[in-house]
Amino acid sequence: MSYHIDIEHRVLHFRQPAGTSRGVYTTRDIWLLTLTDDMGRCGVGECAPLPRLSCDDLPNYEEVLRAVCDHFCESGHIDYERLRPYPSMLFGLETALQHLHAGSTALFDTPFAHGEEGIPINGLVWMGTHEEMLSRMEEKMAAGFRCIKLKIGAIGFDEELDLIRRIRRRFSKEQIELRVDANGAFSPDEALSKLEQLSHYDIHSIEQPIRAGQWDAMAELCRQSPLPIALDEELIGVNEPSRKEALLDTITPAYIILKPSLHGGMVGTKEWIALSRKRGIGTWITSALESNVGLNAIAHLAALVYGPSIQMPQGLGTGLLFTDNLPMPLHIEGDKLWYGQNS
Repeated sequence: MSYHIDIEHRVLHFRQPAGTSRGVYTTRDIWLLTLTDDMGRCGVGECAPLPRLSCDDLPNYEEVLRAVCDHFCESGHIDYERLRPYPSMLFGLETALQHLHAGSTALFDTPFAHGEEGIPINGLVWMGTHEEMLSRMEEKMAAGFRCIKLKIGAIGFDEELDLIRRIRRRFSKEQIELRVDANGAFSPDEALSKLEQLSHYDIHSIEQPIRAGQWDAMAELCRQSPLPIALDEELIGVNEPSRKEALLDTITPAYIILKPSLHGGMVGTKEWIALSRKRGIGTWITSALESNVGLNAIAHLAALVYGPSIQMPQGLGTGLLFTDNLPMPLHIEGDKLWYGQNS
C-alpha cells in the first residue's frame, strides 16, 4: 500500500475573543492532512497545536509536520514511539488514517456514530467581565445545559466568587453541575485558601489551580483540597508511560482531563485512561479549540473509549466557536452532542 499526504494550513477566526488566563485568542492556526492511498481512498485529519502551550508548538511546525508525513508515507505505518513528542501531529495522522479505513467521518462503530446516542457535554463560559460571564452563563442554562464550566483567573477572584455565589443562589447542584478551570492562575501560597472559599458552592471540580510543573506543590494541594482537583496542562509533555505513572502516583488527582491534540493523540489518550483507571482516577475528554474535523474525531474517540450511555459530561461543545469552521455532521441538542444530520 502506498500513501500520499497533502498539507493545508488554515487560519480560523473566533466569533468572539476566547479569553483564558494565558491571554485572548482571536484566530486559530490549523493544518489539515489529506491522506490518499493507491486504491483512491481518502481521509482527512487535523493538526492543531496551541500557541505557547502544546509541547510541539514549534517555530518550524509545518516543516517538521512534512517530515513526519513523509516518514509515514515511506514506511506505510504510524511510528507511535517516534511521534510521542508530537501529539498534535500524531492526532492528525491517526484521524486521517482512521477516516480512510472507515470510509466515513463516523470513525468507529458505536451508537454515537449511528446517531442512536448523544454524548453529554458541558457548556463553556469564557472569561470576560462579570456581567458578560453572567449573561453567557444564563444563555447556556437556557439552552438546556446541566453542566457548566467556568473559566476563571482573569477578572479578579472576588468578582468570580460573586458570580458563582449568584449562580448557586438560583440553581442548586442538582440543577446545575459547576466546573471551574483556573488554567494555573493561582499561586501555590494562595491556592488552598481560594479552594476553601470555592468549596462552599458545591463545585464539581477545579482544573489546574496552580501552574503546571510543580508536582510536589500540586500533590500537597490535592491532599489538602476540599475540592476535587483535575489536571490538564500538567499532562502536557509527559509522553513516556513511566513519566505518566510517576505523575499520577506523585500527585494522585481526582481527575485528569484529556485533549488528544495535547496529550498524545488517540493512542496516548487511551494510555492515560488505562493508567488512571488502575488508580481510581476519573477522566473525561475535551477538545483543544480544534475545527470540526478535530472535534468530530475527539467525539468519536470519546464514544469508543467510554462505551454506550456516557454519563460524565465531556468538553465537546466547541463546534460553534469559529466563523469559518469546516462542515461536519455534528449538532447539539440540549446538553448533548449528536452525530448525523440535524432533523
